[in-house]
Amino acid sequence: MAPKRRRLSRSGEFDRVYRDGSSHATRYLVLYTFPRKDEDRDEVRLGVSVNRKVGGAVERNRVKRALREAFWSLADRLPPRHDFVIVARAEIKELIDREGMQGVSANLEEAIAGGRST
Repeated sequence: MAPKRRRLSRSGEFDRVYRDGSSHATRYLVLYTFPRKDEDRDEVRLGVSVNRKVGGAVERNRVKRALREAFWSLADRLPPRHDFVIVARAEIKELIDREGMQGVSANLEEAIAGGRST
């Protein structure tokens, strides 16, 4: 059987992370974290939300791809059995244009490190 995608896809899953999880914000994004209780799955799951203020559909999809790539490159540093939601702020487009994936990864690392200390 093929492995299940490690994405949050239902609005209820997003709502649970927003409502019951913790968050840490940077200038470019907000990272929400929620520890799951299901012991049989150690996987980390990700949801990405990009508002229309970021741009049109093409630009929003570009931002989502960049955020997913940066997140999964850092996945080995993340705790198991957690759901994460990344909410992109409008300024993230300028960060991607200016610094590329390095800037996105650095900003996401900052949010992850800030989330651990709270």
